[in-house]
Amino acid sequence: MMKKFRTKLSIYAAMGSIVPKIYMAYQSWFWASLVLNTIALTIFVFFWRAVYADTNSIAGLELEQTLTYILLAQVFYPLTDTWLIFEFGYSLREGGIAHALLRPVDFQLSYYVQNLVRTATDLVLQIPIALVATFVFGLQWPGDPQVWAAFIISAFIGRSVLFFFDWILASLTFYTTETWGLGVLVFGLELFFSGSLIPLVMLPGALQTIASMTPFAQALYVPISILSGIMDPAELPHLLLIQFAWLVTLGVLSRLVFSQAVKKITVQGG
Repeated sequence: MMKKFRTKLSIYAAMGSIVPKIYMAYQSWFWASLVLNTIALTIFVFFWRAVYADTNSIAGLELEQTLTYILLAQVFYPLTDTWLIFEFGYSLREGGIAHALLRPVDFQLSYYVQNLVRTATDLVLQIPIALVATFVFGLQWPGDPQVWAAFIISAFIGRSVLFFFDWILASLTFYTTETWGLGVLVFGLELFFSGSLIPLVMLPGALQTIASMTPFAQALYVPISILSGIMDPAELPHLLLIQFAWLVTLGVLSRLVFSQAVKKITVQGG
C-alpha cells in the first residue's frame, strides 16, 4: 500500500515539476509581464488617488485601506488564473486530449497538481511586483502571524474552489468546436467578480452579495480582504465555512459534469 502511494506521489510530483521548466523556457514572457504589471500597478494607484480626491471614505474604506487592498490584489492576482478552457480547447484542437485521457493517472488530479504548482510559480514570479508595491507605493504588510495563517488557508481553499469551477466550465468545451468566446467571457467575469479591480464591498447591496458569493471572489476577494484588514476577524469562521461548502460542492459536481461531458469528446486534430 505504502509503495503504491509513493509511486503515485512520484508520478504526480514529476508532472508538477514540468510547470516551472515551461516558465524557464519563455523568459521573455516574464520580462514583458513584469513591465506590463508594473504599469498596471501604477495606473491603479493613481486612479484610486483620483477617486478619493474629493472624499475621505467610500463604503467605509479610507484611501490607505483601499490602496492596501488593491496593491495586495495585484500582487496575489495569480490566485484568479483561469486557463483550463483554453487548455482543453487546445488539446481538443491538436488531438492531445486523447493521449492525456489514456494515461494511467487520475486526469483531474493531474491537472489539479499542475494548477497548484503553476499558481505557486506565478506567485514567486510576482516578487518584483511586491517589491515595487512595497518600496515605491508604500504597501504595508500585516505583521500578525494569525492573519497570515488565515490568509493562506483561505487562499488555498479559494484557489481550489476556482479550479473546480474552471474545470466545470472547461468541460463545456467538449460540446463545441470553438472555445475562444467562452474563455474571454470567463476572463471578463473573473476580472470583475474576483475583486481585482475594485473591493467588492464598494458594490451596491444586491450586486455586492452576488459578487462576494461567486467562486471568483472566493479565490481573491475573500483572502485579500482578510490580509488587508477589510474583513472583520469575527467573520472569519463564517467565510471559511462558505469556502469549504463551495469546495465540496464544486469538487463533487466537477467530477459528475466531466464524466458526462467526456462522452461527447470529438478530437479535431492529432
